[in-house]
Amino acid sequence: MKPLSIGDISVQSVLEHQGPTLTPDVMFPAHDPEAFASHLDWMVPAHFDVATGKIIAAFQSYVVRTPNHTILIDTCVGEDKERSNPNFHMKKWPWLKNLQALGLTPADIDIVMCTHLHPDHVGWNTRLEDGRWVPTFPNAKYVFAREEYHHWEAESARGAERIGLTFIDSVLPVVEAGQAVLVDNDHEIETGLWLEPTPGHSPGHVIVNVDSKGERAAFTGDLMHHPVQVRHPDWSTCFCWDLDMSGQTRSRYVDGFTDSGTLILPAHFAGTSAGHIIGSGDGAAFAFLED
Repeated sequence: MKPLSIGDISVQSVLEHQGPTLTPDVMFPAHDPEAFASHLDWMVPAHFDVATGKIIAAFQSYVVRTPNHTILIDTCVGEDKERSNPNFHMKKWPWLKNLQALGLTPADIDIVMCTHLHPDHVGWNTRLEDGRWVPTFPNAKYVFAREEYHHWEAESARGAERIGLTFIDSVLPVVEAGQAVLVDNDHEIETGLWLEPTPGHSPGHVIVNVDSKGERAAFTGDLMHHPVQVRHPDWSTCFCWDLDMSGQTRSRYVDGFTDSGTLILPAHFAGTSAGHIIGSGDGAAFAFLED
C-alpha cells in the first residue's frame, strides 16, 4: 500500500506476509460457491489464486502518525511464536525489517492499538530475548479493549488451545511490564481518533476511526477479511467467534458506510488494501485505491 494522508494524519502499511491462505469453503462456511465464482472476474489475480483455489490475504500493521503520536495498529503474527495454526507457527517473516524501512524503530512507537487479540493481530507485541517474552515497543502504551481482554484472559485460564498461548506470550508480558492500558470500546485515543465496537469476529472487536480536517477513515481490523464480504456481508469466516453476530455487524457497517467517502483500511485485504465502500447494483462493492 502506498503512503496515505488523512488530513493531518499519515498512514503507512507494514506488510508481514501476503499470499494464498484458505479455500472459500473453509474460509466462509456459509458461502454460496456459485455466487463466489461470479466474482472471479475482479478477484483474480489480486484476491484469489486460481492455481491453489485459495483466497489471497495480506497480514499487515498500520503506522498512523498524528501531530501528537506515532501509533501502530495491530502487530501481525510475530516470530518464534508456537501456534497450532501451521501458517502462523514459528515464523520468521520480515515484519521488523519492513517497519525499519519506514524509518522507524520499535522505540519510536508511542501507542500500540490492537483491534482484537487473535494471534495474527498481537504477535509482534512481544519478542523473545534471552528466553523471555518482552514488549517489542519499549516506550509504548498498549491499548486493549477491556471486554476483549477479559474474554481471552478467561479463555486462556481455562486452557482454550486457540488463544491460550497467544495470551500468555503476546499479551501477559505487556501487562506484567506495566505497559497495558485497558479501555472502554468507545475510547478516544486522542482528538479525532477513537474506537468503535464491532463485535462478532471476537467479543470485544473494535475498529479505529479517524477524523482529521474533515477527512474520515476507519481501520477495520477483521470486521472484513476479504473484499467479497462487502458484496456478501453475511459470509462470516471460520475464525469468527459468533458467525451470526459478525454478519449482522458487518451488514450494518456496509449499509452505513456505503458512499460515505470514508476511507476503509482493513487488516487483510491484499493489493492496495485501502479503498471505499460504494453502491453497486442492488448492493455494495469495495473500490480499491489505485496503485
